[in-house]
Amino acid sequence: MSNFTHWNEEGRPKMVDISDKTITNRTAIARSTITLSDEVYQAIQQGGIKKGDPTQVAQIAGIIGAKKTSDIIPMCHPIMLQGTDLQFEYTKAEVGYELHIQATVKCSGKTGVEMEALTAVSIAALTFYDMCKAVDKSMVIKETYLVQKTGGKSGDFVHK
Repeated sequence: MSNFTHWNEEGRPKMVDISDKTITNRTAIARSTITLSDEVYQAIQQGGIKKGDPTQVAQIAGIIGAKKTSDIIPMCHPIMLQGTDLQFEYTKAEVGYELHIQATVKCSGKTGVEMEALTAVSIAALTFYDMCKAVDKSMVIKETYLVQKTGGKSGDFVHK
């Protein structure tokens, strides 16, 4: 018998049974940061990215990523999301710029949406990189983390 929550009596992986959990309103906010050169930033500002506006495509990719989380993270439950939004903000860095991506994901359900928010910003960051790599491949996807979550048995969480 295993003490792990995601392992069955035979020691094999399982998806946790949430059928007896209470439905609550749940929200998760996640962030990711990408460093980019002055050249990439200027190309974006001047409409010089040949594939189009990278944040618009990353916005759509992030929403799709949130919706598809249970398809790519093995133990995640499929969740009926009730809202997913992403925000993008450029800031001047010591060298070049940083793009800060934030995703907010909401549902009323029996399990949280932290993984959906983290997947949303991760997929958005990867898509942004893909859109801009022809200009400069030296972009770095940096911190990706949960900012906060609300709802559920474990209560609220705020990253310090």
